[in-house]
Amino acid sequence: MSLPTDSCSPAVRDARKRFPPAMLALLIQGAAFLVTFLSVSIAADRWQPVPILFALIQGALAAWLSNKAGLARWWPPIQFVFPVAAVLVQTLAIPPAIFLVLFLLLLGIFWTTFRTQVPYYPSGMPTRSTVAAQLPATPIRFIDIGSGLGGLTLELARRRPESSFSGIEIAPLPWLLSMLRARLMRSDARFLLGDYNTLDFSRYDVIFAYLSPAAMPALWEKARAEMRQGALLLSYEFPIPQAVPDFSGSPDVLGRRLYGWRM
Repeated sequence: MSLPTDSCSPAVRDARKRFPPAMLALLIQGAAFLVTFLSVSIAADRWQPVPILFALIQGALAAWLSNKAGLARWWPPIQFVFPVAAVLVQTLAIPPAIFLVLFLLLLGIFWTTFRTQVPYYPSGMPTRSTVAAQLPATPIRFIDIGSGLGGLTLELARRRPESSFSGIEIAPLPWLLSMLRARLMRSDARFLLGDYNTLDFSRYDVIFAYLSPAAMPALWEKARAEMRQGALLLSYEFPIPQAVPDFSGSPDVLGRRLYGWRM
């Protein structure tokens, strides 16, 4: 299997090293606004765009620049929607209380994304079946680092009652919901609130990660330093740069694979 390569220019790679993704996205949005403003100003004597059209042009340019800059795949849609949403907010005069509630909900889910560079990735039933097929047949201690709403951990605990299944989540709202789900389902799965970097990986036989490309190098270093011989590190969708996996599953309908490394 060939590992992914970075085809971006040296200048773009340098910008990605110097700025966190959120800051780079903000700079790109500002550049898109400036280019759109100057272009419209030049054409002002022949064309007067309405605000929503201006926002669509700015959003499309910001999305294109984000893709060229090599930002993760969720950034271009965000970049496109942001200026359009800002115009709609002003046009529709939506009550501020609605935005406060939405902000608090999003804060509970994504409040650590700026620091960890790991957004919320839900895993569906096909993912859970793929992971279950790779688990050792003997009783194991398993943890999902970045467990989100807990669907994977709960399903594996249901399938393998002889084993111990845990999840750890740094965002408080998904962690709380996963705890409530476990109680309602009377599941033996355990959910921890915190940063997986504080865990001792040597306590687990299998560690599963569905994180982001930015998190993989540090995860690999921690796994190599702490995981026991024979333990299994699984990563869904995102391989580890320069670390050839011991196996990779067949791609799903979206082209995503499960990668595995035996320590």
